[in-house]
Amino acid sequence: MASVRESQAAIDTHADGRVGAQPSPRVGKPAHKESNPMTNWVYDVFLWTFSILVDLFFREVHPRGSWKIPRRGPIIFVAAPHANQFVDPLVLMRTLRIEAHRRVAFLIAEKSIKRKFIGWFSRHVGAVPVGRALDMVKPATGSIYMPDIDDPLLIRGYGTKFDGPEIQIGGLLVLPSVNGTAASTEVAEVLGPEELRLKKPFKGGIAFSQLTGREDVTEDGAFSNRDQKGPAADFHGTRYKTAPKVDQSKVYDAVFDRLSAGGAVGIFPEGGSHDRTELLPLKAGVAIMALGALAAAPDSGLKIIPCGMNYFHAHKFRSRAVIEFGNPVEVPKKLVEMYKNGERREAVSQLLETVYQSLVAVTVTSPDYDTLMLIQAARRLYNPTGKKLPLPMVVELNRRLVKGYTHYKDDPRTIALKKSVINYNKQLKYLNLRDHQVEYAKLSLVKVVFLLIGRIIKLAGLSIGVLPGLILFGPVFIASKLISIKKSREALAASTVKIQARDVVATWKLLVSMAFAPLLYTFYTVVLVIWTYKTRVNGLVPESLPLWWIPPIGYTVFPMITFAALRFGEVGMDIAKSLRPLFLCLNPTSSNPLYKLQATREQLSHEVTELINTLGPEMFPDFDAARIVADPFRDGFQTPPTPSTN
Repeated sequence: MASVRESQAAIDTHADGRVGAQPSPRVGKPAHKESNPMTNWVYDVFLWTFSILVDLFFREVHPRGSWKIPRRGPIIFVAAPHANQFVDPLVLMRTLRIEAHRRVAFLIAEKSIKRKFIGWFSRHVGAVPVGRALDMVKPATGSIYMPDIDDPLLIRGYGTKFDGPEIQIGGLLVLPSVNGTAASTEVAEVLGPEELRLKKPFKGGIAFSQLTGREDVTEDGAFSNRDQKGPAADFHGTRYKTAPKVDQSKVYDAVFDRLSAGGAVGIFPEGGSHDRTELLPLKAGVAIMALGALAAAPDSGLKIIPCGMNYFHAHKFRSRAVIEFGNPVEVPKKLVEMYKNGERREAVSQLLETVYQSLVAVTVTSPDYDTLMLIQAARRLYNPTGKKLPLPMVVELNRRLVKGYTHYKDDPRTIALKKSVINYNKQLKYLNLRDHQVEYAKLSLVKVVFLLIGRIIKLAGLSIGVLPGLILFGPVFIASKLISIKKSREALAASTVKIQARDVVATWKLLVSMAFAPLLYTFYTVVLVIWTYKTRVNGLVPESLPLWWIPPIGYTVFPMITFAALRFGEVGMDIAKSLRPLFLCLNPTSSNPLYKLQATREQLSHEVTELINTLGPEMFPDFDAARIVADPFRDGFQTPPTPSTN
């Protein structure tokens, strides 16, 4: 809800009720004139090709709730969190094509569509380019400050050129980034070269401290000393950046055209990719698109489908994901009428709140990284069935634990348990162990010895299978690692919301692999052809085999070797990670830290389970201690209702 409130500036920008605030859809059925019309066969070939890469990069992508997606009619898919820059739309496009047989035109940043490779494919799969003001941020001349704390809309400068091309009415003022976040707001009026007024004040204590140089500012932006109206005595302003006003009329026209033709549009309403644990403020565009389309065609049956992009270590190779689809959101007719009658700000605000709540229902969000780590630890400790949980149930359990922790975080029992779980995590980190490996302490010494010997032998065999592929594909691994790190640093420097810019890592690993792998396979195939031509591979290739057979053999065998190495390596890494706890178990004495940790875990698991089973029924009517989360197929289970603004 806080995210929606923070989005009010975006709502005001696009839906302030003025004539021409944003393009109105044409009444009646418009001509279908998209700037990048979708080519179905290119879309399917593109998806089939890149699905191979998705299968290679991710160990598992599990769809959930895909039966909720209408097979026909206009749909706006809203997806969050946007944790993987170009991978997110690819994964979602693939899932929707397989599960719902729908082709989707995604909105894509204009700067991305200008990239040669990405741009060509984006245009042929019907992507709609969107110009983003924050992509055009540039350092501006001079420094700025707030002269009067009672008038936060007034901004003055030292050596600024507000009346020049740097500042546009409707453009943005952007303050320096602090902790990965940069405050920004819209310019309403230019009063002179060193004075302007804002449409909305900057938000938060950090922004006000930057603009005044004062330290008596609370987190929410209140000043302790109200008698002092101006900035600190020795304050000379803060540096700032500007962004131009962006005309989005072509974007809305393209979206209205596709929806009027019964198509589907996909959008990441946070505006850009990020690596935060909470949702960013939603942009107003998705609400304007839905209301505008329904204002032109009230009986079109347009629905908004929330899509939760739930990743487990999104930036890492062979990670897992759950793509969850929520209940379709039907826009109330009341909001459409409000929108048509000039009450656009209120209509957009209400619909945006509904969209936000629908996304919260299918995502796992937490206020910070430490809280997320705490929740995941509690989820591993809480398992009354003692069974391995399916991936969708893991996501649902994480979601409920976040809600429960948020509600009961000030409860003394929760505070005490939090300290114990954090201490347990520290012990795991100190011993370089994972939680599930602590269970090895229960094994007898004889079983540990046999298990250790067996795994070492298995690891040696897998290493032999991995070695050829590792040597052949090693240059690609190295290049993708180095380039993704470089691009991550560049993205972090250019962003106002990223923390470590992990959201671009997977994208660049895939892009580099796509570019380097064919070149590498071609090089190896050429070498094989030459070797065969000159020596028949030292006599290993019979003379009866025609030389023209060698290229197709090379292009088949080399990728197979690589794929085998990936699969063997995946299993081998799991085995290698299990060796350390087994070595620790060779010491059967009570002084072994693993035995102590195992006893701590048992006690902690009991405490976590008892607290959740005590508090769970108070929050969740369908709480079932035996099943952990409710079985959606059991008798009496009811699907939660679609969020409504009525």
